[in-house]
Amino acid sequence: MSDKILVIGESREGVLRNVSFEAIAAARKMNDNAEVVALLLSDGELEDQAQEMIYYGADRAVTVKHENLKNYTSEGYGQVVLEVVDEETPDAIIMGHTAIGKDLTPKIASRLELGLVSDATEIETDGEDVIFTRPIYSGKAFEKKVIKEGITFATIRPNNIAALEKDESRSGEIQAKDVDVKDLRTVIKEVIRKQSEGVDMSEASVVIAGGRGVKSAEGFEPLYELANLLGGAVGASRGACDAEYCDYSLQIGQTGKVITPDLYIAVGISGAIQHLAGMSNSKVIVAINKDPEANIFNIADYGIVGDLFEVIPLLTEELKQQIG
Repeated sequence: MSDKILVIGESREGVLRNVSFEAIAAARKMNDNAEVVALLLSDGELEDQAQEMIYYGADRAVTVKHENLKNYTSEGYGQVVLEVVDEETPDAIIMGHTAIGKDLTPKIASRLELGLVSDATEIETDGEDVIFTRPIYSGKAFEKKVIKEGITFATIRPNNIAALEKDESRSGEIQAKDVDVKDLRTVIKEVIRKQSEGVDMSEASVVIAGGRGVKSAEGFEPLYELANLLGGAVGASRGACDAEYCDYSLQIGQTGKVITPDLYIAVGISGAIQHLAGMSNSKVIVAINKDPEANIFNIADYGIVGDLFEVIPLLTEELKQQIG
């Protein structure tokens, strides 16, 4: 059983990602009596973010500020994490299974000669053992993993382990640590984001996804309107991306993003197995397709057989009336 758990937080443009709070909840699931230490890295001020981590369940926070942490590099982040791990000697390390988490954690695990359980969707305990559940075979099956010796190291899939309730009465030490991040072989000169502004799809509770049936880039506009109305994000099948209806940053599937929103609305998507691998674990799936034999209906909780260009405007208008 872990007595000290290091949670590596992640922020975007100065705002903590929800998976940072979910990682704290994961740590509490592993051992509610453990000391949970949050680690935050940036080139800017981190005091407010550190306090947020404490409000969401961390006992204390370690912040590292350095100009070479402005943009993510595995070298820069790796230097910091390794030094903090050496100083804190945690029994477990938890991070979100995000783009950064997927890149950073295998390298850290290799340097520390540790095993790594990646993309955990559930955590439970059995006596002294912590059991991680993770999908395999593109989500068609699940396996359970237990780390028997050494530091327990895992990443958790966003939007699967609910964050704890925010408690602003919580207090904890915030330690600013100096780490000399140097000798970087990779230098980020400029970051150009292709994905649209708004809710991050990997953490969105509602995702509206379009397929080839949307027929054009303009066909995605009603999807954006519906997503904005529901406070959600827009995604796409590979077919829609290949047809250049949208950017590949929106792709959901085996070779795209894997998401588990509370509500997934598939619009004009046939339901190829590669796409299902990226969204089949969504809590509620609604399919809209004019083909009643489309494969997507086999996994949908609710299906609407009809022309999406008629259904989506009607649905949007009805929601506008309900929301007021």
